[in-house]
Amino acid sequence: MLRRTRILAVLLLLLPLSAAAAPPLPIRIGATLSLSGRYSQPAAMVRDGYRLWEMQVNQRGGLIGRPVELVILDDRSDPEIAFNQYKQLIHHDRVDLVLSPYGTPLTLQASQVSEARQMVMLACAASGNSVWDRGYRYVFGMYALAERYFIGMLDLMARQGYDTVSIIYDDSPFSIDVAEGSARWAGRFGVAVLLKKPFVPGQGQLPALIDTAAAKNAHGLIIAGYPQEGYRILELLGRTGWRPRALGMTVTPVHPDFYSQAGPIAEGIFGPSQWEPDERIPFPGTKAFILDFKTFYGRLPSYHAGSAYASCQILEQAVTSLNGINHDRIRDYISALDTVTVIGRFKVDHQGRQVGHNPIVVQWQAGKKEIVYPTKMQTAPPRF
Repeated sequence: MLRRTRILAVLLLLLPLSAAAAPPLPIRIGATLSLSGRYSQPAAMVRDGYRLWEMQVNQRGGLIGRPVELVILDDRSDPEIAFNQYKQLIHHDRVDLVLSPYGTPLTLQASQVSEARQMVMLACAASGNSVWDRGYRYVFGMYALAERYFIGMLDLMARQGYDTVSIIYDDSPFSIDVAEGSARWAGRFGVAVLLKKPFVPGQGQLPALIDTAAAKNAHGLIIAGYPQEGYRILELLGRTGWRPRALGMTVTPVHPDFYSQAGPIAEGIFGPSQWEPDERIPFPGTKAFILDFKTFYGRLPSYHAGSAYASCQILEQAVTSLNGINHDRIRDYISALDTVTVIGRFKVDHQGRQVGHNPIVVQWQAGKKEIVYPTKMQTAPPRF
């Protein structure tokens, strides 16, 4: 009897030691990204921004003392697949937090799932108004809205006396917002819109559309779409021999490899950007982020990587400040936040739209991407 009592006492002493030795459960964060398909180029940058933060936060000891584990699935650039995969991540895999996919079309679908479960989603790669037109309470934007993308280029055109523009765009929610906003801002700057026409990707409409734009011969041409169509349009423009005084494109020109992929036609192309990997941009942590990204991946980040990393920063700040994961409290914290990340100011309105951040304009000059707008951030004057 005495021997059994001693054994029981030893076991009771060992129990706390065993519990203390058990590692803390990881905080699992789920997301889908377009690792294949038409959005794969910018989505790869989003992935790399997420992964860099994951590595660094774990080096710092994790979140609230727990390691972070990212669970990233390939949505193949398909909104329906993204929708089903977020259901899997949230309902089956039971992740603790979520990050957003790339692009407005996929974010629209993914956020339906996260909103229904009342989980916060920082939309790090969506700028279409439609994401925030639904009255959702748990979705917050990182980007300046798509309707504001070409304010800078249109302003620069007007200052030079170039007063006509054509706009072509794919039929996605993001590009529609870009086109509608560009047309409105053109009117404010006294720039006449000679052509405003959509196209459906993969339907063979682009050659005739480019011929129509060339016939209009506007001073400026705005192209709203994604890289797959962007490179095709540049190829068609090269064949026509027509080049407007100002040529601007969404998404495609901001990628660091754009000039090498597009060839000589890339010279002089404008592109709206949310941020650039320039150490002269005076945001806290920008220099370190650029250096760390380049060291880890061997290339410079685009604004897609910067925004992804910044969204993780904000999520980390919220969870750390609240010392726990409560999505209602995280929502309230982010709603009231006014801060500066590696890509600039973060502040949202009552609907979750980003109102603190403004887009900039870059232009490729002599094989190098320069910031040409706004003036206070210029690394080079614009060329026409």
